[in-house]
Amino acid sequence: MRERGARLTAVLLLIPVLAGCFASGGAQDDPAGGDGFRLRVALAFPPAEGLSPYGADATILSRLGVTEGLTALDANGAAIPALAASWRREGEREWVFDLRDATFQDGTDVTPAAVAASLRHAVEAEPAPAALSGVSLTARAEGDTGVRISTEQPDPILPSRLASPSLAVLAPGAYGDKGRVDPVRTGTGPFALTQLSGSASATLDRHDDYWGGRAQASGIDVRFIADGTARTAALRTGETDIAEAVPVAQAASLDADVRRETATARTTSLLLNSRTGPFRNPALRAAARAAVDTSALADGVYEGHADPGAGIYGPAVTWAEGKRRTPDQRVRGEGGDGTAITLATYDNRPELPEVAQVLKQQLEEAGFDVTLEVREYSRIESDALAGEFDAFVLARNTLVDTGDPVAVLASDFTCDGGYNLALLCDEGVDRAVERAEAVADSGERQEAAMVAEARILATDTVVPLVHQRIITGVGGSVRGVLLDPYERTLVGAGTRR
Repeated sequence: MRERGARLTAVLLLIPVLAGCFASGGAQDDPAGGDGFRLRVALAFPPAEGLSPYGADATILSRLGVTEGLTALDANGAAIPALAASWRREGEREWVFDLRDATFQDGTDVTPAAVAASLRHAVEAEPAPAALSGVSLTARAEGDTGVRISTEQPDPILPSRLASPSLAVLAPGAYGDKGRVDPVRTGTGPFALTQLSGSASATLDRHDDYWGGRAQASGIDVRFIADGTARTAALRTGETDIAEAVPVAQAASLDADVRRETATARTTSLLLNSRTGPFRNPALRAAARAAVDTSALADGVYEGHADPGAGIYGPAVTWAEGKRRTPDQRVRGEGGDGTAITLATYDNRPELPEVAQVLKQQLEEAGFDVTLEVREYSRIESDALAGEFDAFVLARNTLVDTGDPVAVLASDFTCDGGYNLALLCDEGVDRAVERAEAVADSGERQEAAMVAEARILATDTVVPLVHQRIITGVGGSVRGVLLDPYERTLVGAGTRR
């Protein structure tokens, strides 16, 4: 074990960097100490997979300060140190990450062997984490502090990729038979998950040996409240300290100093099933796209707390608008001609059912016969991935998997994509995405991503509806809440009340 003096120096150097990235309120205050209070947090999405790190639940763990990766992202989407204090590239396909002195929540040391094993488990997971879509990598320990990661093909964004919540590093004891992963007391973050009560609640206790400094709160009591009105009411009545995803309709019920509005990389889109059902027909997809009035959604449903859909990437991705291309070779659609379709969405994000209802009316005016289905997300995801619906309304953070603009295109719109709800398989799209993945220079990579975006939009399998701003309810006495455009963080070591 390296000297504690070196560990303390590294911690003190890093804390201002992390705290300055996404802090709200007093996040930059000294995080040492803690008076024994527990934070109460209301989250919108109950665990869909028992808090497995490899699916949608991974973000729950990162937002609660349970898990971390080798890297994190700063406000501009660039990789910064987390469990890895530094890294270097050796050749086109080799990277070496130097670990800081850290401890897992079960008391064992974070070692190169443990990190390499954790990454191997992620690579072998089925389905593979979205951050690894189209990527093949191997990891092995190197010396006392190093982890060498090799990729089958050059991967210029590997440090950013490793910041994905789905590639969090867990202790060896987390991994069981048949791919089971148990995050209870096996992460590295400031708070350890100690109990998960189904889809209702979770309990977290402070990880006193956290490398980033002892958290101010002694723990977190989490309630999963899918109903947005109920989440807001819990904050208003003082039953919770932090409530995520406050519905637009409830925003006015909160005092101005309690509402925190954050521009995010989240785009709400209409995804059309291009593999089975009526939307296999490009003309019907074009007719559905032409029927949508995005301004009515941004101004009506979102009451001005969103921007009309311009593309897969929205205003929070600041470079996108200046590089956007107009899709060409689009099919013209004349109308729905009485075609029966099933439109589905979920109610964890409270505006989505209303968005779907407005879309239903717009599509019916265009001649479609629409049946609407709304469920809680954990009860609808598997059917959506299996293509059980003709159309699906999804709110998707376009930079959540890696912070790389190309990653969401690979996972959501290519033939082998792991989150391809549109079931799109188009050779031209795959070629455009593959070309973008091969570009190392960040500016050129952005340009290539926009070429691929235009090719995807030309298929009319995705209709961008609005670019969201997220409203978070934060109690007046709470400080240090971490709000970021990628929606990966919420509670950290400095969060307190």
